[in-house]
Amino acid sequence: MNWLIYPAIISTAFIAMEGVAWLTHRYVMHGLFWALHRDHHRKDHCGFLERNDFFFLIFALPGVACLGTGTLGHSPVWTCVGSGITLYGVCYFFVHDLFIHQRLKVLRNSNNRYLKAIRRAHKMHHKHLGKEDGECFGMLWVPLKYFKEKPSDQSV
Repeated sequence: MNWLIYPAIISTAFIAMEGVAWLTHRYVMHGLFWALHRDHHRKDHCGFLERNDFFFLIFALPGVACLGTGTLGHSPVWTCVGSGITLYGVCYFFVHDLFIHQRLKVLRNSNNRYLKAIRRAHKMHHKHLGKEDGECFGMLWVPLKYFKEKPSDQSV
């Protein structure tokens, strides 16, 4: 029975992270911590890394804390929550950094309708250079209107 519950906990944590990511992106990254996130929108950074990359460490902490608590405390529930958070982080890296922003020149072309919608929504997010008037703050959930628009194969 537990082996049915654990994947459900991992999936729930993963799905919940989209909401956490949206809220954090909208109200923290485009709010209090705009100074760290600004260079991601304006490309006023030198080299491969951005100040925005510090968020990777910030967002990794809850996953690491849950994994540590679950492992050291012999609590599979916390281990599952930490696994869901960490899986979301891995997906974020592949979708956002590799697919959308092409930090490494892989996954350049895709005819997948969903992936094109993600790229289009993210492009609309980056259309706004300031911290106000943004849109599309999530990563994996894409509003339906981006599935309906004419495809654009340009990366952000």
